[in-house]
Amino acid sequence: MAELTPREAQNRDLLRARDAIDRRWAEPIDIEALARIANCSRAHFIRAFGAAFGETPHRYLQRRRIERAMWMLRERAELSVTEVSLEVGFASLGSFSRTFAAIVGASPSEYRRRATPAADDARLRVPTCAVTSYERPVRPGPASAAPARGSRTFGEDRAARPA
Repeated sequence: MAELTPREAQNRDLLRARDAIDRRWAEPIDIEALARIANCSRAHFIRAFGAAFGETPHRYLQRRRIERAMWMLRERAELSVTEVSLEVGFASLGSFSRTFAAIVGASPSEYRRRATPAADDARLRVPTCAVTSYERPVRPGPASAAPARGSRTFGEDRAARPA
């Protein structure tokens, strides 16, 4: 088995840290713990994560939480917006609403109104997997960060850079 290059080893460690975010997105996540998973210092982890995935670990976590909140607002009508914000890991309704609007382009209540068809609506219901894929928040980012502005792949679509 071939030995990993330092860049490959770092990428593997960064993927482990991103997987930890994906597993524990609703919990408070300590950046130092993620840096330990990635085998580097806090500052280097933030820089390396941003270079690898196109956004900081904090922004990536926010987007994951907002994706889950979007699903909950569509599918769990019995929950209030405040309950959704707490379930996805935000400490306050204000920070949730501000972040949601910045990423989605609409307030959580407005999004719920638009996304939830009326009970007597005769339209066919679109499968959740299709809605989730279509409505995945767009990462605007700088023009030079990714080949196409508005990438939905969080930096994974960029061509490999030389080491």
